Amino acid sequence: MKKVLLVLALIYTISGNFVHGQHEIKVDIDHPKASIQPYMWGIFFEDINFGADGGFYAELVKNRSFEFYEPMMGWQETSKDDGNGKVFILKREQKKPENPTYIRIDSRNDDGMFGVMNEGFRGMGVRAGNRYNFSVIARKVGNNNPEISIELLSSDGKVIGQTSITGFPEDWKKMKGSFKSSQTDAKATLRVMVDGTGIVDMDMISLFPENTWNKRENGLRADLVQMLYDLHPGFLRFPGGCIVEGHDLSLRYQWKKTVGPVEDREMIVNRWNTEFLHRHTPDYYQSFGLGFYEYFLLAEDLGAEPLPILNCGMACQYNTGELVPMDELDPYIQDALDLIEFANGDTTTKWGKLRAEMGHPEPFNMKFIGIGNEQWGEQYVERYQKFAEVISNKHPEIMLVGGSGPRPEDERFHYLWKEMKDEKVDLIDEHYYMSPKWFFENAGRYDDYDRNGPKVFAGEYAAHGPDNEDPASKNSWLSALSEAAFMTGLVRNADVVHMASYAPLMAHIEAWQWRPDLIWFDNLNVMGTPNYYVQKLYSNHTGSEVLNITMNGKPVTGQDKLYASASVDKKAGKVYVKLVNASEEAQEVNVDLNGKAKISKKATAYLMTADNPLAYNTLENPKNIAPVETEMKLKGQSISEALKPMSFYVIEMDAKF
Repeated sequence: MKKVLLVLALIYTISGNFVHGQHEIKVDIDHPKASIQPYMWGIFFEDINFGADGGFYAELVKNRSFEFYEPMMGWQETSKDDGNGKVFILKREQKKPENPTYIRIDSRNDDGMFGVMNEGFRGMGVRAGNRYNFSVIARKVGNNNPEISIELLSSDGKVIGQTSITGFPEDWKKMKGSFKSSQTDAKATLRVMVDGTGIVDMDMISLFPENTWNKRENGLRADLVQMLYDLHPGFLRFPGGCIVEGHDLSLRYQWKKTVGPVEDREMIVNRWNTEFLHRHTPDYYQSFGLGFYEYFLLAEDLGAEPLPILNCGMACQYNTGELVPMDELDPYIQDALDLIEFANGDTTTKWGKLRAEMGHPEPFNMKFIGIGNEQWGEQYVERYQKFAEVISNKHPEIMLVGGSGPRPEDERFHYLWKEMKDEKVDLIDEHYYMSPKWFFENAGRYDDYDRNGPKVFAGEYAAHGPDNEDPASKNSWLSALSEAAFMTGLVRNADVVHMASYAPLMAHIEAWQWRPDLIWFDNLNVMGTPNYYVQKLYSNHTGSEVLNITMNGKPVTGQDKLYASASVDKKAGKVYVKLVNASEEAQEVNVDLNGKAKISKKATAYLMTADNPLAYNTLENPKNIAPVETEMKLKGQSISEALKPMSFYVIEMDAKF
């Protein structure tokens, strides 16, 4: 309790004394201030916290191609019915540098079974009655005609699904089987064994749920994608983040290695494997089964603009800071040009043809590319300049995103803003991982930005408040409320702020490196944080134009701990008002809607609040803090309401213009 009171004391020093009288707020409906971009609210994805392998990417087998630094990590030898034998780690005779390693299972008992077992990503989450598709690239060795047995085992060792495969050829071939699980289990394992005497070489041992998003092979976990779909995101930024840069340039993200046949994609260690020693994750690698093609497909599924970020010839400056010499930068720039061709080129081009061969002959109509992630200094500026010169000359239709460094207001930030403005960059990517107090105090951050300068992409932001040992505790109502307050300023300044996305997007509750995160999950369940629901309320009730909303003639940016924004969508006939009361007491407000538009007598309100500012959602109680829909009545063109303490309201009204 002392901790809660201390937090409240820190919060409530922001705006002075409490005011108990009614607050008069005015909305001008007839004179919209600026357009809101249809893609304003988006999502940022990075493979951190087991976000891709072990999470979003629905593959259940860890280290399926035996390319980890320790080839048998995630695997162990296993037998049944007195089976015995030997497992060998081998390299392909023919050169296959992107995937050279495979295993040989030599089973030596006619009456038993011998093989390997995979533990999955902190187990394998399976559901009763659901079908699972197994595949393996394999060949037989010798004259026997071996059969392999595939068994899904529950956490207590019972067989809950099984199939078998025979007819292995002497040359490598993809073989398939499927089965249903007879029970739900978050910690299942997979056993693959040769039945009787025989030798089988195996690679790319894989198990996918049939129920992936849109039923795609090599697909994505459906419940996690549904959470993103429900956000109605305007854009998808991928693949990161620091993961773009790499610890050194050999480990940077190279998009060309993530397209084409899945078995030909070269796996590398994930930079978050060792980044935080207190959260060391030695089994964290990137299989790239989720690659650039899959990202583009996902953006299309979500109705979102794809926004890829490319390495600019610099490794992470928090790690090695390795640089590509300026006279050796051309291949990196060519990667950007080739990506435009992959995304937008017709099928007669090299990369457009590959896209078509992968199943998408129509272009993805990419409009944005980010050059670098979170770089700073002169080295970044000179590399950005070279990228921009070439891309703008050859593809003036592509909007370029430049960076402003890792923090929102230090010397690096101000230097890069000046340089990027001189370069006439389309969007400048700002990042802020700050305290809730900072978010409350910066609702007016963009009020004085240059209206004629580059537009802002708030590419990574999250309020970092108090926490406890529970991983999700950092996603408290306090952090979400402060973001809701800050976002009123993003809406008010939509003529400057064109895009915004919370970061990071998701985290496995048992395998995270960074918190807070927008979405938490385990092998079977998913939970939206209070921050998620704030983002959802904004993205689902956006509007197309900003309305002027004032209190005592000024924007509502924290006076008496109140924050507000308003918008209109004349085509849909909607007016939206967003109100935040950051006080620990209820506050009376009267919102007057001034204009010729005829407002309906009833409004729909979505309310979020909590008694404890440090409360949060859990996988066991995922709706502890979530929007509650209520009805409000208007008196003429006015709404009078006592805003609950520590609350966020979205009020949606029908209007005729």
